[in-house]
Amino acid sequence: MKCHRVNELIELLHPEWQKEPELNLMQMISKLAEEAGYEGQLDALTDDVLIYHLKMRNSGKDEMIPGLAKDCENDFKTAILRARGIID
Repeated sequence: MKCHRVNELIELLHPEWQKEPELNLMQMISKLAEEAGYEGQLDALTDDVLIYHLKMRNSGKDEMIPGLAKDCENDFKTAILRARGIID
């Protein structure tokens, strides 16, 4: 894992962990994995699962994932013109 991903994970994890300080680190990670719907072994849990779950944990059910929202076009015509390189 790269340093920036470690920093991002810690930055996202810190405020959520402060809400439940009685949990140790493994309990918190296990809880987050369960909330995210992860069913595998914890040692195979990727940082991506934790990062995206923490980013989306307190958002509405219908909200888009931040990485996808920036590329979303509400208008089909604009999306086609942008995909063809006609507009920026």
